[in-house]
Amino acid sequence: MLIDEGSAGQRLDNFLLRELKGVPKTHIYRVIRAGEVRVNKGRAQADTRLSLGDEVRVPPVRLPERATAKPDYVPAKEFPVLFEDEHLIAVNKPAGVAVHGGSGVSFGVIEQLRQARPQAKFLELVHRLDKETSGLLLIAKKRSALVALQDQFRERETGKTYAVLVLGDWAENKKVIDVPLLKFVGSDGERWVRAVTSSHDPQAEQAKRSISLVRVVERFPGAAYSLLDVTIKTGRTHQIRVHLAHEGHPIAGDPKYGQFEANRQLARGALKFERMFLHARRLKFSHPASGAEIELLAPLPPECERLLGALRATA
Repeated sequence: MLIDEGSAGQRLDNFLLRELKGVPKTHIYRVIRAGEVRVNKGRAQADTRLSLGDEVRVPPVRLPERATAKPDYVPAKEFPVLFEDEHLIAVNKPAGVAVHGGSGVSFGVIEQLRQARPQAKFLELVHRLDKETSGLLLIAKKRSALVALQDQFRERETGKTYAVLVLGDWAENKKVIDVPLLKFVGSDGERWVRAVTSSHDPQAEQAKRSISLVRVVERFPGAAYSLLDVTIKTGRTHQIRVHLAHEGHPIAGDPKYGQFEANRQLARGALKFERMFLHARRLKFSHPASGAEIELLAPLPPECERLLGALRATA
């Protein structure tokens, strides 16, 4: 496969995921790690950036039978737009919606948006949010915008702040969490992340440095909760969720790293709060074409506002 202008600047893994539709993501990453995917006859990594004219060679792959079947129906859906021009779209993603299909999810934001905008020649996710997380999500409308924005995310030149409700009274002087994180697959077959706090940990060298900055926005001593602003300086998988849980203050409603009994009480209470209180509320970046500084804000979802109102009433 020769790289054309439409694919130039894309990561190798994202290019293959797009070109080899139906091939499991795990298989694609496996052949890349094994050195079976060649770029200009040389081995390449998943994050290798492709250039115009590059030749990509892939070993023969067999599509599973289900990949040739009729694709699942994808409904057309628009999401609340916070900013849009000819280069990009910023939407306010609701909790419970995946950003893309895969891993048991038939479709996500990007697939539904493409269905809603059949005239759009190019729509690609700039970054990702967990399914359980709500808030600001960027979608590029041009390849040039995608490359420029992803470069900013990769070089940590963006400002990303999340509104987070945690259990307990967060210490005012705890403003920086600088704890390495390690991804692993648990006995349940699920992807997990854990904090690595000792250099003697057998997997310490595989852990990646991760930094979160924390500011207390509001305290709810009567209900034993704290509302925080968390700005991430690195973008690791489940970073905020694991960092806060590691500090003894799990996120309210977090089904993976949270406190089961507290989550159950929230879900069974009068408000029936059944989601994780993690919301990407602020995003700051340079416009991919003009270079102008853009700062976007996503209002808290109604269910989060209702919960905060109920907690204030307990004070």
